[in-house]
Amino acid sequence: MAIEKILVVDDELIIRNSIEEILRASRYSVSTVGSLAEAEKQLGRNTYDLILLDVKLPDGEGTDLLDRLSRQQEKPLIIMMSGYGTIESAVACMRSGAFDYLLKPFSLNQVEVLVKKAENYRQVLKVNEYLNHEIVGTRNLLGSSPAMTYVKQIIRKVGPTEATVLICGENGTGKELIANEIYKASGRATAPYIKVNCAAVSESLIESEFFGHEKGSFTGATERREGRFELANGGTLLLDEISEVSPRVQAKLLRVLQEREFERVGGTKTIKVDVRVLATTNRDLKKAVASGEFRQDLYYRLNVVPLTVPPLRERAEDIILLADNMLQIACRNYGIKVLGFSAVAREAMMQHDWPGNVRELQNTIERAVIMAEENGAIEPATLGLIHAEGEGMARAGGEYAGNGGWNGEHAAGFSPEGIKPLDLVEREHIMRALEETRGNRTQAAIMLGISIRTLRNKLNEYKMETVVG
Repeated sequence: MAIEKILVVDDELIIRNSIEEILRASRYSVSTVGSLAEAEKQLGRNTYDLILLDVKLPDGEGTDLLDRLSRQQEKPLIIMMSGYGTIESAVACMRSGAFDYLLKPFSLNQVEVLVKKAENYRQVLKVNEYLNHEIVGTRNLLGSSPAMTYVKQIIRKVGPTEATVLICGENGTGKELIANEIYKASGRATAPYIKVNCAAVSESLIESEFFGHEKGSFTGATERREGRFELANGGTLLLDEISEVSPRVQAKLLRVLQEREFERVGGTKTIKVDVRVLATTNRDLKKAVASGEFRQDLYYRLNVVPLTVPPLRERAEDIILLADNMLQIACRNYGIKVLGFSAVAREAMMQHDWPGNVRELQNTIERAVIMAEENGAIEPATLGLIHAEGEGMARAGGEYAGNGGWNGEHAAGFSPEGIKPLDLVEREHIMRALEETRGNRTQAAIMLGISIRTLRNKLNEYKMETVVG
């Protein structure tokens, strides 16, 4: 929850006790004091999320404490209280950093409303702090092929529901973009949309990323921190590359999906959340379940609605549509004018296999725009695609000639005696390591000096999954 610890500072005992009683009933942790000196002692011992502070106290002005706390980098929200309030004093307090102003006598219902308002505001601050300058959904989902038409139909059906969706597909197919579209089609489209790349966070920190931590729970935990599930409360959480989560954390994820509650690292308080979960993976999770790398019960929790994003080679009808759109964006971003793709370049793009999918297409076009002649058309050589008559299209393997093209003597299909293409050498080396370890990927990765995740990606890239089992 966005607010947990509240400090009430008021010299009237009956007010302190009444506020404490109503807030404790809502499961807030509440401390009460009757003077500025006692408030300073409490603030020296504890960190508070919200302070209800009287303007007039026996030993000084509450506004003095407001001024001091408002200058701190990590500051609580402060609601000022006064029985002698005027519009001028209320405005002065707000300008000094108060969150709101409460006139005495007030009802306990007013207190509850203001605290809930402060809680919502604090969550918005935390979400904005996390998102920083990230913008959700700036790209459009393009494609008119039968495969993409089907994907769009699934998005329209599942988007408005609360169902958990498991989005599968090769690297570069646009799984995150599909997740964005589901979020935008949902009833939570105006609520937080939080993402976590499970593969990019180390195993020692992933639990803190998901669930947050308490101050002092481990070395470097200097402040209490909300995790991604808390930040996404009321909204949507995207678990990108969910297959990379360790079995230990998988068990805790399962509990959150089942019970909608968890504890922070180092904490004992149970936090309840209302979050819709989307997940992506580039692996076959059924095989991961069979091999014991992924929990079967978590797989079924995530796989309520499975959605597979087709690779680009299976929707060739979309290649030119995507390429034209990417070309416009690249020209605008780099301030370069080109006349478009030549007919031969379009044919070359249609014939290419695009193992890196949409991401490879985008990188190829951006590079071509940078290398192209101003006001000229983009040719296959500029794209790095060479047309070999009667043999279709192939990726160029030669050196760049320095004029927007490639050296012809190193075109696709040419291989000097004794020199193998680099990708073939790498593939053979991986196969040899797997043969030496009898298909044990962990041992093969150690032997090759790479991570198990890198090895897995290489196996996917070279379509070697069926070879190693």
